[in-house]
Amino acid sequence: MVRMSTRRYAIIGSGALGGLYGGMLAKSGFEVHFLLRSDFDHVQTNGLLVESVWGDFHLQHVNCHRSVESLPACDVTIVAIKTTHNQLLPSLLPSPTRNGGTVLVLQNGLNVEADSAAVVGIERVLGGCCFLCSNKIGPGHIRHLDFGRIVFGEYQEGQTGISDRAQAICDDLVAAGIDAQASDDLKMVRWRKLMWNIPFNGLSVVLNATTKEIVEHPESEALADAIIREVYAAAHACGANVPSEMIEKTMQTTRKMVPYDSSMRLDYLNQRPMEVEAIFGNPLRAACQRNAAMPKVEMLYQQLRFIDTMNQPK
Repeated sequence: MVRMSTRRYAIIGSGALGGLYGGMLAKSGFEVHFLLRSDFDHVQTNGLLVESVWGDFHLQHVNCHRSVESLPACDVTIVAIKTTHNQLLPSLLPSPTRNGGTVLVLQNGLNVEADSAAVVGIERVLGGCCFLCSNKIGPGHIRHLDFGRIVFGEYQEGQTGISDRAQAICDDLVAAGIDAQASDDLKMVRWRKLMWNIPFNGLSVVLNATTKEIVEHPESEALADAIIREVYAAAHACGANVPSEMIEKTMQTTRKMVPYDSSMRLDYLNQRPMEVEAIFGNPLRAACQRNAAMPKVEMLYQQLRFIDTMNQPK
């Protein structure tokens, strides 16, 4: 397939998110380079397998890299690792961004772009949220279950309208068959995603339940709804103009969602560190600075910090 642009992409974090979106770009003819660690040998030999609601595909030949030193300079570097690994960014980003490339941070949480900006400079960073149900189920094997929209924009405030580079990247993603939208209001996008991430990531761990189980039980459904409203109020206190209809839409979307284990619950079940600070701590601190109370969110945060500590392998 003929490539729609000459932009070269690097994928830092080739799991459920990076493997899907990077794979879609590569399948469509874009030059994509994947940084792989434990999966390197498997993907180099067997390729990347993606089962997706957008159509299954198998990339037999993948630009694999075991080390960032072999990554070429790229126009766009997509950061798709968990925020619990952001301490690695000073060693991961300089190589693919060495010629001034853009960094697109696709991570959960609030103000998570700051760690990438500290490495490459705030003016080179975009941030975005993925409304996605996808899991990595084996080496080089991604299963995309539902949804998949990316909404992203400039991290540096003061941008009027959608920037040219954000629109250009969006055009590439859309050309690759990805549901993507550029935005001129990243703050709103982040808080909008937190209205889902905070209740359903948190409750899925604390209640040991799937999203389907949470919305099908009256008490847990009511609790999720109350938390969504708490996050919505904090968002407005922090200057994020999330439309009010997003409260009910968040619940409606989750009711329609296929049975799904949140990323945080999967991390908990596999005894991996959970993204507690990015998804809970950062919004709580931002709300506290605006005197916006989030008592239910704060309780979830305290519970998750305890659970996360106790869950780590001894």
